[in-house]
Amino acid sequence: MFKFIKQYAEKMDHAQVYPMISLLIFFLFFVALLWYVKKMDKESISTLSNIPLQEMQDSNSIN
Repeated sequence: MFKFIKQYAEKMDHAQVYPMISLLIFFLFFVALLWYVKKMDKESISTLSNIPLQEMQDSNSIN
């Protein structure tokens, strides 16, 4: 199957464009994610970091 895709991609005129577009999308996603994390307020970060501990306390109280 990969051979078929590779042969098909080699016949295309703009086959070099698609890897660059995917790299650009990948890069932009992680830059946006980094920007979002940097802009989060400290209280929501603290709340999110305590979620696993709260779940452990809830499961211990049930038993």
